[in-house]
Amino acid sequence: MTANYVIFTPQSELTMKNKIAKISFFIVLLFFSSMQTMAQDEPLKAFYLNLQDELDLFTPDSTLGDKIWGLTTLSVSNLRARPMHSSELVSQTTMGTPVKVIELSEGWIRVQTPDGYNGWIDESGLKRLSAEEIEVWKSSNRYLFNRISGYVYSAPNPKSQIISDLVLDDIVVVEDTKSSYLKIHTPDGRRGYVRKKECIRWADWIDKKPDSKELLSLALKMLGSPYLWGGTSIKAVDCSGLVKIAALSQAIVIERDASQQEQCGDSVDFRNRNNLQPGDLLFFGPSPQKIIHVGIYLGNGEYVHSSGYVRINSIDPTAQHYNLTAAKNLQSARRIMNSLNTEGIAQVKYHPWYNHYIP
Repeated sequence: MTANYVIFTPQSELTMKNKIAKISFFIVLLFFSSMQTMAQDEPLKAFYLNLQDELDLFTPDSTLGDKIWGLTTLSVSNLRARPMHSSELVSQTTMGTPVKVIELSEGWIRVQTPDGYNGWIDESGLKRLSAEEIEVWKSSNRYLFNRISGYVYSAPNPKSQIISDLVLDDIVVVEDTKSSYLKIHTPDGRRGYVRKKECIRWADWIDKKPDSKELLSLALKMLGSPYLWGGTSIKAVDCSGLVKIAALSQAIVIERDASQQEQCGDSVDFRNRNNLQPGDLLFFGPSPQKIIHVGIYLGNGEYVHSSGYVRINSIDPTAQHYNLTAAKNLQSARRIMNSLNTEGIAQVKYHPWYNHYIP
């Protein structure tokens, strides 16, 4: 056997030392970068765990067995105050929203939504799941419908039979890709095809940075949409429902009612209009303790809100569309974009009902 030796010249030795020095530098850099990332993740991990506890509001009825979770199955499902269709509409959920099941009553299911709200949903609008099944769903190949409205077709052809309608923020599971279509199934197992360009990958959606301009863009796309007490979908909305939809377009879950939203985020001194920024929330009512309306500030004194229908008004007395009543009752302004993952404002990425959080 012949031994092979490498003889280093001074130049080659210097080159090797330089390489070792560079590698050592990058290892140290990687270490400190990792330590910094871990430090940044700690508050988010704490928020995730705290939110789990804060959402533990109800004890499921013992007769439910292990099916104490659910996914809403219709493009828009109604939540009512009592288990009957004639009861007051209190809120809505879009397809694929994870909910916690509380109790059953003759064809109705009382559920809690990811914002902590609760109401009764017709059993035809919910697929009940066990804790294990909801965990499997969290790891599935999810996509979000990212247009105002659309359809699930029986074949990858818009002339084929319609399986379901879709609205903004509906969640489906993708099984395969067929050219420009995604083969999907809904939470209740209906299979069909959705245009790929109308959807966004779940991971891409939750990882994007929330943007006030995009939030406002979505709100403005709803101009003219009818007012509906309890409405929180693009089909019809109340004032706080418009805020919820706009926030969810940026993968943010915010409280349901205007009075609750008024407790979220940073307070802004609205007395000087120059302090307001586009995307700030304006709150109205007869007193600071009684908030009954909310709008989203656009800039230049204008705000978009749902009152009769989604419209633009102004707090500027010189503007043609000045809203005297609302302006007189303007009680506060809040900024939510600077307060993500604080009380009442949760990014979907860090919401335990939607995702596994891995710090």
